[in-house]
Amino acid sequence: MAAGESFLPFGPGSRGGSSAASRRRHRGPRNRKKGWKRWSGPEARLGREIGDFLEDVGLQERAAGGLISEQPNEGLFFLDTGNAPKSRRLRKPPEKPLHVDLVLQPLSKVPPPKNICAHQTPNGRKEKKRREFWAKKAEKGILPRGERRLRARLARGAPPETPQKPPELGRSDPHRDFYDIWGEQAFLGLPRPPEGQDRWYLQQTKKLPVQRGPRLQTKPPPSPHRGHRPGGFTTPFQEHQALLRRALEVETRRRREEEKVERRLKVHEEPATQESKLQEQLEGLLEEEEEEEEDEEDGNGNGKEEPPKKREQPGRKTEKQRRKEREEKQKRQLQAGSRLATQRLQGLFQLRSLRRLLRQRQERLRLRRNLRELRQKQREREPKRLGRTRYEDAGPEVQLSQELPESLRSLRPEGHVLRDRFKSLQRRNLIEPRERAKFKRRYRVKYVEKRTFRAVT
Repeated sequence: MAAGESFLPFGPGSRGGSSAASRRRHRGPRNRKKGWKRWSGPEARLGREIGDFLEDVGLQERAAGGLISEQPNEGLFFLDTGNAPKSRRLRKPPEKPLHVDLVLQPLSKVPPPKNICAHQTPNGRKEKKRREFWAKKAEKGILPRGERRLRARLARGAPPETPQKPPELGRSDPHRDFYDIWGEQAFLGLPRPPEGQDRWYLQQTKKLPVQRGPRLQTKPPPSPHRGHRPGGFTTPFQEHQALLRRALEVETRRRREEEKVERRLKVHEEPATQESKLQEQLEGLLEEEEEEEEDEEDGNGNGKEEPPKKREQPGRKTEKQRRKEREEKQKRQLQAGSRLATQRLQGLFQLRSLRRLLRQRQERLRLRRNLRELRQKQREREPKRLGRTRYEDAGPEVQLSQELPESLRSLRPEGHVLRDRFKSLQRRNLIEPRERAKFKRRYRVKYVEKRTFRAVT
């Protein structure tokens, strides 16, 4: 203790020292750290010294197992004679985990739940029984089918070596030799790659043409660019009559289609009369009244309703019934087997008729195949459907016999050149068939009579 300071007095309100110092109160700011200390006199220093002493004693007890002053010299020091080998390697400080790893560690002390599904195998019990079953069979010399086939294949020996196919285009072969792209044997645009060339290199350097699929190699069907119109001014009489007959068939077919549409849309019912309207309005009212009267009569006649009958449940079959069912089933199987054997025996005497039926069937199939190929070729020549509407042939352009003029100067042209070329483009699938746009007025036309100032009198 410093000179002039005595022990703490026992009087209330005394802090030691003079009375003036005891009466002085520390009034400093309490919002800072220095204002937190309530004891700023010698008592505070004494308390800190006592706390440091106790902390030092506790540290010595934890580190050395007691006070160092009470330990013997042998426990604190040792004598270095210089005989023991000295290690010059410096001890590395222990590596501390990174702060990132510490943050990611779980804070909870509860262990995570055990994943039960991780220790289970699908169909484990079934597979275990299967292995036990085949283990018992293996003791008797019976093996599963896969094992028998494997052993038989191993007993026959290795299969014959098949020639390996060259690597496909678009896949590099790691075992191929190096290739000099600037050598004299480089591919110079020949129709096919020479011998010894690397197809992968040829494809990557775009020296190899792209192989077209079979669908792209089909050629379009031959179609005339300019349709031939039979008949003309100098046509013989027989050809002109044949042309008229063809035009008549086209017109007749078109007329039949129109009549079919009109016949389907035609209403066959007669116009409704006053009696039919009244009967239609009263249809159902009279029937309901009759039904109500019948229900009332039934209710008056029969006062009690019969309870529904319960369905009788079939009883358990006896052993005798089961034996009879087995015998009947075996009997049916024997009959079916004998019937099949009889049919096979009878089939030996029908070989000639069977051969004849086979020849007839093959002939029918051949005719159907030829007809199908003919239709396919005809369908390829016909114009395809490219748009919403189908292609419609304009029909033959012909004049009647009485319309034919006597001289070429008075000949009236039939058809139009632009329309004929437009139909030809559609027939050759160059453009899709189209219809002429119909003018549709959006608003109704209003007629307004306007009077000028001159008309006013």
